[in-house]
Amino acid sequence: MSSNQEYWKANISLLLRCLAVWFVVSYGFGILLVEQLNDLAHLGGYPLGFWFAQQGSIYAFVILIFYYVKKINELDKQFGVDE
Repeated sequence: MSSNQEYWKANISLLLRCLAVWFVVSYGFGILLVEQLNDLAHLGGYPLGFWFAQQGSIYAFVILIFYYVKKINELDKQFGVDE
């Protein structure tokens, strides 16, 4: 496998993992598990499931953006990709 193919395979793998985490946080915690999370705890005065539906998925998305940038920069250095 060429270096270019390995780079894109690693890039797509990283992207899919980030999207999977975002899906779990936004859809899983904010919709599917909202009742269980509401019974579990409160955050900022609101039930946890409601918080994930309204704020948690946004925070997770922003954190994932910074994580992706950090990891893609490491990947670029590993494969010698010019900026």
